[in-house]
Amino acid sequence: MTIIEAIIQGAVQGLTEFLPVSSSGHLTITQHIMGIDLEGGNLFFNVMLHIGTLIAVVAFYHKLIWRLIKAFFSMIGDIFTGKFRWKELSDDKRMVIMVIIGLLPLVLLFAPVPGTGMKVKDFVESFNTEKYFIVVGICLLLTSVLLFIGNRCSKSVKPMKHLKGGEGGRTSMNVLDAIVIGITQCFATLPGLSRSGSTLAAGQMRGLNKQTALDYTFILGTPAIIAAALLEGKDALEGGLDPVKADLVPILIGMLVAAVVGYLAIALFKWLLKTDKMIIFIIYTAVVGTAVIVISVMEMQSGVNLFSGAPLV
Repeated sequence: MTIIEAIIQGAVQGLTEFLPVSSSGHLTITQHIMGIDLEGGNLFFNVMLHIGTLIAVVAFYHKLIWRLIKAFFSMIGDIFTGKFRWKELSDDKRMVIMVIIGLLPLVLLFAPVPGTGMKVKDFVESFNTEKYFIVVGICLLLTSVLLFIGNRCSKSVKPMKHLKGGEGGRTSMNVLDAIVIGITQCFATLPGLSRSGSTLAAGQMRGLNKQTALDYTFILGTPAIIAAALLEGKDALEGGLDPVKADLVPILIGMLVAAVVGYLAIALFKWLLKTDKMIIFIIYTAVVGTAVIVISVMEMQSGVNLFSGAPLV
């Protein structure tokens, strides 16, 4: 892999991990166009890109994350000393519980799929190949639909006077909110279905304030990014990869680019959401999704990658 390829993929990962356009979908599109193999060293490179985006979200939300860590250990102390009271929870302690509840549905990814001999995670990943490139397009269209519905739900909620700009929606979450958003995050493992976009939309459909839903989405995504990096790292090592022999220069550059671009993407997303410009992502994912479907149909008829000329596998 060249440094230019590493920079391009790092920028794509940083932008699309946090903007509601699907990082997995765009990495698949980028690698499809560039004719890059998804196995071996490139799988390890994807792990490092995830670490780059993890650095970005921790840097952006470091104050909130630190507060939540302290709230978590304080809550553990309350439980052991008998001081824990659900109705007396602080906002930070409630957020910690909602994050834990939102992560619980992820165990569904390790459930067996009847008749396949695979777990749900492995079954979903089987669609992340050139042969099923059309799945990316379909999921991008679904992302567009979810963003549209979420945006409409946000506008239909009665504005709250105590919020800046009269923004509508609840600022506190309940257990059902966390469960719904957590289950939605499981579906976002499909390539092309945006995790940040679908979970944001789910929160808005539940009547949450859009900024509250977005902050929860990013905090909930932190453990998910760590899990994705660990799982891909495990797969890479089981595939015989030796990280010591990997070309570290482009890998480190890609990770750094992903971190910087990811930080800026979070700031951009929050601003666009606050200024009610989500239509940009709704149109973008619809257009790109349609284009991918058209290209996929052409490739299935020809049996080759239209960009690299290689046979579809």
